[in-house]
Amino acid sequence: MSGQSGSSTRIRATGKRRRKPSRRRRATVMAAWTAAGVVVVGGAGLGYAYVKLNDNLKAVDINAALGKNRPVDVDNGSQDILVLGSDSRSGANSAYGVDEGTARSDTAMVVHVNKGHKTASVVSIPRDTLVTRPDCTSDTTGETVAGEQRAMFNTAYEVGGPACAVKTVESMSGIRMDHYVEVDFTGFKKLIDQLGGVKITTTQAIDDPKSHLHLQPGTHTLDGEQSLGLVRTRKSVGDGSDLGRIQLQQAFIKALMEQAKSVGVFSNPKTLFDLADTATKAVTTDSDLGSVKKLTGFATGLKGLGSKNVTMVTMPVQYDPADPNRVIPLEESAQQVWTALKHDRPIPASATEKSAGDKGEAGKVVQ
Repeated sequence: MSGQSGSSTRIRATGKRRRKPSRRRRATVMAAWTAAGVVVVGGAGLGYAYVKLNDNLKAVDINAALGKNRPVDVDNGSQDILVLGSDSRSGANSAYGVDEGTARSDTAMVVHVNKGHKTASVVSIPRDTLVTRPDCTSDTTGETVAGEQRAMFNTAYEVGGPACAVKTVESMSGIRMDHYVEVDFTGFKKLIDQLGGVKITTTQAIDDPKSHLHLQPGTHTLDGEQSLGLVRTRKSVGDGSDLGRIQLQQAFIKALMEQAKSVGVFSNPKTLFDLADTATKAVTTDSDLGSVKKLTGFATGLKGLGSKNVTMVTMPVQYDPADPNRVIPLEESAQQVWTALKHDRPIPASATEKSAGDKGEAGKVVQ
């Protein structure tokens, strides 16, 4: 039998964000992508609600911002989606701390959906990865932002918005992103609550003062606030690293995917509408997905995916010899990952053998 944890109240972050690798949630954006994909399939049949859901969606024109100087668009039936979670503290998100006036992408995943859309590979990019950020055109100001050597990956979104984040990923991977999806704190919590919570089993106690999450070993149904606490948990799980937290978040994502599939949204029009309303308010997409009709078509191709069909890895990295709080890509191993995605093949186990990611016990804490 499932039960909620004894205490989980407001979650706040403190301290200067530049210094603390902190807080977020690889799960946030993936949650929105999954939930939006599942629930909007039936959107066109909602009649009057179609217009309302359409008005909820926010979209950015990535193609116009990036122009033609991009990797080749390989038309082999597969799809590559950059999924981001921004850490803005504006609006309702101010409950989670104060930012420095800009947002960053503390959560980043490249989701590769294989040809046939029966399997997928997810590559998490650590927020503190030092990369070569290319020159970008800001999609908010239209100004050119100079590139930078050894820039933290999450600064791409900070200085140039979604288009710069996409350009940086394409520069790193050599893969053209077909789509872009972004979600924030508040949207994540509401999606979880609308789904009725997410059932997980913890193999050990979690007592994290930073995320305000306290769980005993056993089975729990987490609400939105508790789920946000779980995917922010770091110091009290595994080796306390951000790479370990990514494993914890990936385990939660799989539980979330199963929960989304188990909810009877299609047999209950009100449940379908409420979930679709929440999901479409929570996400920002590229303009190619910026309508219910387009999102419906996209989602139809994904609805067969379950957690057992999704492989999740962290981009191969090592700790930076000059700064143990940062990581740098293992170029040869990372190239193995990107090459596998380019050719629509499974990621070989050898690609992650030498990586500092995907190690430790954090991924075994949640089942």
